[in-house]
Amino acid sequence: MKEELESLVSAGKIERRHVAPLLTLIESGFCQHRGWGFGRIRQVDPVFGRMIIDFSGKPGHSMDLGFAAEQLKPIPRDHILARKAEDLQGLRTLAALKHLEVIKLVLQSHGGRATVEQLQQALVPDVITSDWRKWWEAARLEMKKDGHFVVPLKKTDPIVYQEGETPLQTRLLQDFRAAKGLKARLVVAGELLKNLSELTEPRAAVAEAVEVLNNEIATHQRTQPALALEAIFMREDLRTAAGQVPQPGEITPQAVWDQADDPGKVLEQVSGPRQKRALQSFRETHPEAWHLTVLSTLNSVNARLCAECARLLIEAGHLQALKDRLVRLISQHTASSELLLWLAKERRSDQFADVLGPEVFRAMLSAIERDQFQEKKSRRLHDFVMDDHDLLVELIESADIEIIKDLTRALQLSPSFDDMDKRSLLARIVKHFPAVQSLISGEQSRQDNTLVVSWESLERRRQEYHELVEKRIPANSKDIAVARSYGDLRENHEYKAAKEQHRLLMERKAELENQLMRARGTDFSDAKADTVGIGTRVQITELGRQHTEVVTILGAWDFDTERHIVSYLSPLAQSLIGKKPGDEAELELEGHLARYRIDRIEPYVKAAPAAGATSIPAPAALPAAEPALAGADTPPLAPAVLVTPAVPPAPEAPPPGVAVEPVPALGESKPAVPVPEAQSPSPATAEAILPSPDFAPPAGPDPSPAHSDSCRTEAQSAA
Repeated sequence: MKEELESLVSAGKIERRHVAPLLTLIESGFCQHRGWGFGRIRQVDPVFGRMIIDFSGKPGHSMDLGFAAEQLKPIPRDHILARKAEDLQGLRTLAALKHLEVIKLVLQSHGGRATVEQLQQALVPDVITSDWRKWWEAARLEMKKDGHFVVPLKKTDPIVYQEGETPLQTRLLQDFRAAKGLKARLVVAGELLKNLSELTEPRAAVAEAVEVLNNEIATHQRTQPALALEAIFMREDLRTAAGQVPQPGEITPQAVWDQADDPGKVLEQVSGPRQKRALQSFRETHPEAWHLTVLSTLNSVNARLCAECARLLIEAGHLQALKDRLVRLISQHTASSELLLWLAKERRSDQFADVLGPEVFRAMLSAIERDQFQEKKSRRLHDFVMDDHDLLVELIESADIEIIKDLTRALQLSPSFDDMDKRSLLARIVKHFPAVQSLISGEQSRQDNTLVVSWESLERRRQEYHELVEKRIPANSKDIAVARSYGDLRENHEYKAAKEQHRLLMERKAELENQLMRARGTDFSDAKADTVGIGTRVQITELGRQHTEVVTILGAWDFDTERHIVSYLSPLAQSLIGKKPGDEAELELEGHLARYRIDRIEPYVKAAPAAGATSIPAPAALPAAEPALAGADTPPLAPAVLVTPAVPPAPEAPPPGVAVEPVPALGESKPAVPVPEAQSPSPATAEAILPSPDFAPPAGPDPSPAHSDSCRTEAQSAA
């Protein structure tokens, strides 16, 4: 073939520099093109100066000899690509029986070194047809024991094949000495521990490694206690495997834990596989108060360490203390996102069934919102809530429908989720609780959305709103600016506290705006006495004890526990509204079902001004769309269990300048009491504001302490 190529050179069809590459290509029979890949040389035509090549995607391709000499790279017959083209079945058999021979073939085809990724590309799927991971793990163990292969610790570094064989102990000790830093040395020490039985002199190797580790532990004890702790564990493992005893004067876990200012931070910095052992060592060094420290660090560690802490606490019999800690953090909405993430993953465990509930989802919303303002933002809990389609439903499935509606509103107002994510979460709620569909779609009636309030309580809410907007929020903005000037926001506790206060103020502002938009003021002058409703005084008798008392039902924000004034939204009022004299009502108190009989009903009448007092003009007429005061038209609320303390609080003192007299029995005239002066309302506004009235206590027998405090609980829950 050389003579034929020389004749082509003489004829001027190819250049002389092309002869040697062409001879190599023809002898090898295989080639590699940058664009077309691997090819087999099928025929050489010296007459026309062409070469026929079968590429994988271009069989029978004709190429000029001069062009082929410049563009094609010859592939020897012992190359992995050539072996796959000539004897693929034999190569598969070799890979199944002799792992190292196939790896050696691939490494030599790549110049003596190749990465794991290059090995996988060369063998999968042609040679290794199934379960590459299993095959590779077996081959990797064989390479570590064989002295011809140098297996790196990093997966991205290349595997090297060397002709001379190096003993395993020599290679491991060389890697241990060459490792930079204690962390890298611990990785090599782990390999030394795994292959200790394969070493020729294991005791000598362990002695050298322990001496180096002791020096490293001493230098890292204060600066990096977590790394020093891991080195101590590795030192003890090596000694135990080699049958050696500890030496006096060595640093122990006790010394590391004693100088650690924040054990929780040290535990979190320990690598995941050794966190369980680190916790156990902390327990052994602090046998009396270890559980208190672990409980206090639960809210500041990651989810994986939370799981280890909980497991250790449960094993030691501190399950109830753990649950109390969880309940306290969740109820205060201070639980971290990592703690809640662990709890969400453990929600199917019976041990925490009484902790889980709708309040957990409220705490999740608060934690996700806090994470958005952290310097190191985390979306782990956010993503878990979105990915786990059963989580939200399982947390709220046992809740009352009113609580579910409240959670739905909180989710709609939350800034932690974008519109698409909110729709997805709301759809999950509607699928299992169709009753909230109208709340989400906004198809509520005006009556359901309206709050009937007294003019006095409306004025109090407006004053609170103005103080919030004009005083408290601007003052908080100044606090944030001052705290920001201190610098280093990561460790700036004043800045974090001011930002948290800002969040609370803005939440309260939004809540007040929503309430004021829904509020409709009234003076209860058009209340009817045929049925119990808003603006009525009701005389009721508890049938079990034959105890009689008078209850006044007023607006949504009106309550006075000492004078038995309750909101119409309270459970007691809801059980009475719509009833007529002679009807009976039921109310659950502390698990006890109480029955009441309505004796008399009369409209609520405010006290007339005393002689010489300034007359208070009536407020402007309410719009025609105001909700009716009849109790039958008011939507009922879910029943509630009222909690009654043993001793009621002392009654509040009356406002200055106001004389409070006892209220006469039903049907008697009410004496006039002095009322503080107030500015006449502006005729320009339809919602006039009146000062707070003085409600006198009811006449007749003293009310029972239990009922007095029940009214307080109802009114506060309704407000």
